[in-house]
Amino acid sequence: MIYPENAIDKLGFSEIRELIKEKCLSEAGRNMVDKIQPQTKLDQIDRFLRQTHEFKQLLLHDEPLPVDHIYAIKPLAEKVKLEGAFLLEEELYRMLLALRTVFNIIRYFNEREGQYAHLELLFEHLPIEKSIVRSIEKVLDENGKVRNNASRLLEAITHEILKSEQEARKRLDMVFRQAQANGWTADGGLTIREGRLCIPILAENKRKLKGLIHDESATGQTAYIEPEEVFHLNNKIRDLEFDRRREVVRILTEITNELRPYVPLLLSYHGLLTKVDFVRAKALFAIDLEANMPILDKEASISLIEARHPLLYLNSIKEKSHAVVPLNIQIDSTNRIILVSGPNAGGKSVCMKTVGLLQLMVQSGLLIPADERSKVGVFKQIFADIGDDQSIESDLSTYSAHLSKMKHFTTFANGRTLVLIDEFGTGTDPQFGGPIAEAVLEHLNKKQVRGVITTHYSNLKVFASHTQGLENASMLFDNEKMQPLYILQIGKPGSSYAFEIAQKIGLAKDILDAAKQKIGVQQKKVDTLLVDLERDKKEIADTKAAISRREKELIDLKSKYEKLKEEIETNKREIIRKAKEEAKLILKDANKLIENTISEIKAVQAEKEKTKEIRKKVDKALAQHQAALEKEQKQPAKSVVNNGSLEVGDWVRIEDTGSEGEILEITKNNSLIIALGELRTVVKATRVTKLKSKEKSKAKKKLSSVTADIVSDFFPEVDVRGMRTEEALGKIETVLDRAVMIGYPSVKIIHGKGDGILRRFIRDYLRKYNHVSRLEDEHADRGGDGITYAYLD
Repeated sequence: MIYPENAIDKLGFSEIRELIKEKCLSEAGRNMVDKIQPQTKLDQIDRFLRQTHEFKQLLLHDEPLPVDHIYAIKPLAEKVKLEGAFLLEEELYRMLLALRTVFNIIRYFNEREGQYAHLELLFEHLPIEKSIVRSIEKVLDENGKVRNNASRLLEAITHEILKSEQEARKRLDMVFRQAQANGWTADGGLTIREGRLCIPILAENKRKLKGLIHDESATGQTAYIEPEEVFHLNNKIRDLEFDRRREVVRILTEITNELRPYVPLLLSYHGLLTKVDFVRAKALFAIDLEANMPILDKEASISLIEARHPLLYLNSIKEKSHAVVPLNIQIDSTNRIILVSGPNAGGKSVCMKTVGLLQLMVQSGLLIPADERSKVGVFKQIFADIGDDQSIESDLSTYSAHLSKMKHFTTFANGRTLVLIDEFGTGTDPQFGGPIAEAVLEHLNKKQVRGVITTHYSNLKVFASHTQGLENASMLFDNEKMQPLYILQIGKPGSSYAFEIAQKIGLAKDILDAAKQKIGVQQKKVDTLLVDLERDKKEIADTKAAISRREKELIDLKSKYEKLKEEIETNKREIIRKAKEEAKLILKDANKLIENTISEIKAVQAEKEKTKEIRKKVDKALAQHQAALEKEQKQPAKSVVNNGSLEVGDWVRIEDTGSEGEILEITKNNSLIIALGELRTVVKATRVTKLKSKEKSKAKKKLSSVTADIVSDFFPEVDVRGMRTEEALGKIETVLDRAVMIGYPSVKIIHGKGDGILRRFIRDYLRKYNHVSRLEDEHADRGGDGITYAYLD
């Protein structure tokens, strides 16, 4: 599928493998990474991609997966399979930890059944065989050592060893103290030599103590002697330890025999751990790359959106250098081969390698650093000609190596082949290399191959411009700053900017002039045209950007206008509503006046003089209404009343209600926050009159007496059973208002159960009441949901 074999290395895929291996926890997982190869079956690629994607989501958004102890079970299982073999303590302990990890992983996904459908395929319905773990736990303790009570014999031997050690130590201490009393010992305490406890004795006294000399000090002044009294006891302990070791081996052999029937299952557990470690490593690598899963396409096509070269991206993060410029490219049945031209070091090769490397990653089941809207097809073959493959052993020059690859490409390429060629046609005389490259390109195009090719040859640019299936592209270059922009532009070829770059580097002007004279007139015109096109393209791009910014500003302005219009409409409706309410009040007063007038006329039996007098009263009342209205219309809005400026702490009277209170705060928009006892209200400064000292004192006394009356009369419980909804809500509102005024924390509302209609209306009303913070039912024993407690903030 890949030709030549070293193309994987040249595209950077081997480095990707190494980075993924660093994320693995086990050697088996790392070995699996080494085996990653691009696949050609769509369903297999889709499954691998989805598993990696699901593991990425798990790592980012779910609880941590329990992978504390991923040990290789396979070599242990292979050892268990051998008759007569047994697992050592440390080997058995590693198997125990690995099995616990396996079971925790299986439980983890069982608890999330259906959430990670493709990851669940890794398990192949593996059971949790608890008997294996229980058998091992009967033998090993939590430190991985064989339990002293693993068998009756082992327990007896251990007890005897402990008893003998205590007796030996007791006798040794007695001999040591006696030797110290006699002045025979050297400095220091008891020490161990050759695994036996010994007493340090001065060399001149070593014959005075009966026993076995195990060692001497470097100076020969101290001898380490095991006393005769404890020698036989120590030998007994050593024999007991041999007995214990034999019993431990017997127990380990027995437990190994118990595990032997489970070898196939143990190998399956090993496979699960390996695959989990492998997919986890791919997911961690995807998180580092900020990679996504692209859309898989059955067709041999590529549509990369905001794609970045993985290795360049990771290096930019590590070095904290400039961000990698994203790549946007599309290869399909219409534009099969993209011919990329442009300046040296402008990003042509990086563009081509990005396409090739991301294609290899996708077909290997790896997520790619590109927008999730990207679409990637599946190619049966990937051919690449990158770099210098000259070989002394094979007697191949650079150009010969290129031609041998072209031979393979033209022979075996087809419509499902991705061809990647860097610096097409170079390595020989351009006069001949160009036409040969053009002929090869024409042959590949006839075979419907897909690919990305970079070149500087003008004849190839011209050929691509009028050949169906080929599409010119260029890497943008900033003419003013004389530096590449690393942005791929599809649709036109690019200039090599050879003279411009040479001029920037500082090559002498006379040399450049001479070079310009030597190149063909036609070639000079083509290159100049390309430079001009590049400049025009940049101007158009800048203009489009300016237009886009202007359009955004217009959209913002339109949004602000519509919002302002909506506010004006809202204010208009509010003004009309208030005007209607005032008109209702005026009509109400007028109706009342008329009714009283009619009553008086009837009472005086319509005497002429008396009727005229009553009519004058009506006219006078109407005149007073008119005068009040005109006065209100003429009165200018003021932040300060005529009787002095307002300050926090002043007492004022609200003109339209007659209420009196203290100013707590003056806001920026010339409104006042006034305390009316326990209540707070907000009014305009133009609607209040500042009280004088005497009026202030009266207002305080009046307010305190009113508050006291309210408090004394207040009862925080209201019974509305049997009432209609409007009547009940009115009564509840009165109690709530008083509770808020005096600062009472809650109100008890008895509404009964019934059909629940009254309860529903009452609770809907309470939820809309500004000062109600929460609602609770009464205790079930005392009425339950037939009583509601409204808590006030």
